[in-house]
Amino acid sequence: MLDDIENGLVGTVIVKDQSRLGRDHLETDRLMELFFPLYDVRFIAVTDGVDSARGNNEMSTLRNYFNDFYARDTSKKIRAVQRAKGERGERVGTTIAYGYMKSPDNPKQIIPDPETAPIVKQIFEMYASGIGIPTICATLEKQQVVNPSVYDFRKHGRHASGLNPDRPYHWGQTSVRKMLSNQIYCGDTVNFKTYSKNNKLKKRLKNAPENVLIFPDTHEPIISRRLFELVQKHFEGRKRPDKFGEMDKYAGYLYCAECGARLYLHRSRNSDPKKNNFMCAGYQKRTTDCTSHYIRESVLDEIVLGQLRQMAAYARENAEEFYAMAVQNGEAEAKKFYAAAEQKREQISKRISVIDTIICTLYEDRVKGTITPERYEMMAANYEDEQAQLKADCQELTAKIEKMDMREKYVQEFIEKARSYIEMPRLTPELLRTFIRRIEVFEKSKKYSRTVGNTIVIYYTFQMPQDGKVMSEDENAETTMVSAD
Repeated sequence: MLDDIENGLVGTVIVKDQSRLGRDHLETDRLMELFFPLYDVRFIAVTDGVDSARGNNEMSTLRNYFNDFYARDTSKKIRAVQRAKGERGERVGTTIAYGYMKSPDNPKQIIPDPETAPIVKQIFEMYASGIGIPTICATLEKQQVVNPSVYDFRKHGRHASGLNPDRPYHWGQTSVRKMLSNQIYCGDTVNFKTYSKNNKLKKRLKNAPENVLIFPDTHEPIISRRLFELVQKHFEGRKRPDKFGEMDKYAGYLYCAECGARLYLHRSRNSDPKKNNFMCAGYQKRTTDCTSHYIRESVLDEIVLGQLRQMAAYARENAEEFYAMAVQNGEAEAKKFYAAAEQKREQISKRISVIDTIICTLYEDRVKGTITPERYEMMAANYEDEQAQLKADCQELTAKIEKMDMREKYVQEFIEKARSYIEMPRLTPELLRTFIRRIEVFEKSKKYSRTVGNTIVIYYTFQMPQDGKVMSEDENAETTMVSAD
């Protein structure tokens, strides 16, 4: 309409009332007082009794302000309702992730879509097996799998951004990358990942991690939690595939034992895989005073595969002894952890209760006039921030306790999978995912030596993490001296 006015195609604009022209009082005032007169356009608002041909209406500006205020007030109320829903663990997003559909029995609940859920699972398994995102997209296109935007358009008639019906089998790398990082697929509801500053700014901004609410196990998962965590480990490492579209299989597993940085793969320039090697990221980027920790990929493959064969064979042939050894090794550390964790959780709960009491007392003092409203707002905000941090710490502690409780389950899974993988001809991303949690590489005891090798420590999946490290005794950590050459 504004373009037509500028081109002289419109002489009169008629609306029911001023709110139909706009609720942003600044923009609406500009149109009525500057833009329309500039192009000799007559403006009529029927129910408000406004007609620019009869001169300016003194109440117009005031009406525009109240229209703006009404929109702001409505937005505030809707935000409050959405916040309450999100804090209860209900989904607050309007779109349903690819792979899910609304439950016929309960529209608030989502269930796996039988048509698309297998595709999501296939994408996760392909990426976890070391296949890069470009190759995944090419594979789906070759299989003639309809992409999410076209599928949604065909089934529901919705026009998503980037929709191109002429290329129904074209998968974008961004779509796959977002899918692989979406926690909804392991059964969790994640609310408030983004936010907008106010009702006039429509752009969505990424929320701070502490403001994101996660509710685990709210619906049926498409993939296992372990598979999701594995994919996130790959995301943390270098994600650049080689010319064959394959990822570094050690991404997310290989660490420097001295500085804790990752070891990144350096591929040979002449495409000779025997010369591929790993180096410490701290040394490369000069972020630490670490050394290179140079080790060839072929040497590492040989050592890791050899140790993995031995451990799996022992678990397969001596299942009872292996179970007793694996559970007993972490028992002392587990008892210490449980005792400390329960004590800390009790302290946090007490402090949260104390803060509730303090805030109530402050409010009473404000009502009585003992403290000023400004002073109350400042003090209450500080206590609420502390309480929010305590609640986050309590959730993190609970998650660690739940992981500790899974120790015996992981040992049993290790034994069962050891029985499945009798032959291990070569080291694959699937074997790493199944049996290994972390690998640490030490520097050679004699730098630049061609006879002295690196010390490599392998931590298996039945060993539980603690504070970001793997908790284990020496019996569980396979230490091997190897030569880098």
